[in-house]
Amino acid sequence: MTTSESSPLLENGGSSGHRDLSLTRRVVNFMKGEDEPSWAESFNFFFLGTWFNVLLVFIPLSFISHNLDWDAGLIFLFSFMAIVPLAKLLGEATDQLSVKLGETMSGLLNASFGNAVEIIVGVAALLNGQLRIVQTSMLGSILSNILLVLGCSFLAGGLYHEEGIFNGTGAQASASLMTLSCITLVIPAAYASTTEAGMQNYCDDASECPTAGLLLISRGTAMLLLGVYCAYICVQLKTHPKLFITPTDESNNEGPEETVPRMGTAAAGVALLSVTVVIAFCAEYLVSSIEETAVRYSIPKVFIGVVLLPIVGNAAEHVTSVWMAMKNKYELTITICIGSSIQIACFVVPLLVIVGWIVGQPLTLHFHNFETIVLFVSVFLVNLLIMDGRSNYMEGLMLLTLYLVIAIAFWVT
Repeated sequence: MTTSESSPLLENGGSSGHRDLSLTRRVVNFMKGEDEPSWAESFNFFFLGTWFNVLLVFIPLSFISHNLDWDAGLIFLFSFMAIVPLAKLLGEATDQLSVKLGETMSGLLNASFGNAVEIIVGVAALLNGQLRIVQTSMLGSILSNILLVLGCSFLAGGLYHEEGIFNGTGAQASASLMTLSCITLVIPAAYASTTEAGMQNYCDDASECPTAGLLLISRGTAMLLLGVYCAYICVQLKTHPKLFITPTDESNNEGPEETVPRMGTAAAGVALLSVTVVIAFCAEYLVSSIEETAVRYSIPKVFIGVVLLPIVGNAAEHVTSVWMAMKNKYELTITICIGSSIQIACFVVPLLVIVGWIVGQPLTLHFHNFETIVLFVSVFLVNLLIMDGRSNYMEGLMLLTLYLVIAIAFWVT
């Protein structure tokens, strides 16, 4: 018997050395990041890796202008300019995390951190009784992700690569769940508009006086959607992860650009969390200044909720998605755009309905008929475009065209 045959496959008698390590030691080893760039090297690359980070000077200006109560226009400008480099940094941290975590998990993290802003803003508006702002901003976030962001990503990626490839089966599964959430908004609207029970005590704005039946439908649907979303996460990460991995295609000579590891996993995670927190503050300052700025320029409030708030609130993940498409990482782009919309429709909105139930705010899933139709046709177009698992700049142009048409319609609503 040769030496190699008699040697144990694992050292220490075949037992894993990690099992003998304490939890504290494992955490320390993870934070050190063996065979990874050091923390100093990681943050040196993170902050000094591009001249674009010069715009970070607008972060303190945003904080100062807000706390010293400067002109609303200046607060808006400084906060917007601060979010731009922060969005780039968030994309960089997500890209570095994808080296170790994979595109699916990294995209899920990016969508989750991006939607944290929506949850914070939504809960704040809900507690203040601004139910229409909650509804329009959530609707705008969904439309912004599946039309504006996905359209910009397909367009930008198509200019750099002739054709983008992603797993059409996984994308179609995600789009089907998006369709389900869209249907759950159609049913309350149909109930409130066509049935005698739904039209009882009906007023101009149904959010102000929802019937008992409408509240029951909305709250019951919200709990069911939360359960479906948990199952969707399980499918993504546990039972069917292969559906969300980019398929190999020999006919496509352009593979995804490999990301060079320039940051440690722990450092990238800390950077992602820190940047998200700063973005949340800047977004809050920007949102608080939008209404006063809009009044001066006579911008409709519905337009603010559906178009302006989602654009600035989701700026971070918007830039990340476009950037990933330009690097031919379409699976990550799909995960961010469609996954973020699913999170809002199947998690954030139902969660806000439940929170409203707890705090005594009658938030429902009944959107205005025009808003429901707009969402339905948007989801329908996205389903048609992603079912083949391929994209090009023309598909991005179609998505952007529909978004601009919807924006014009909400401007005159």
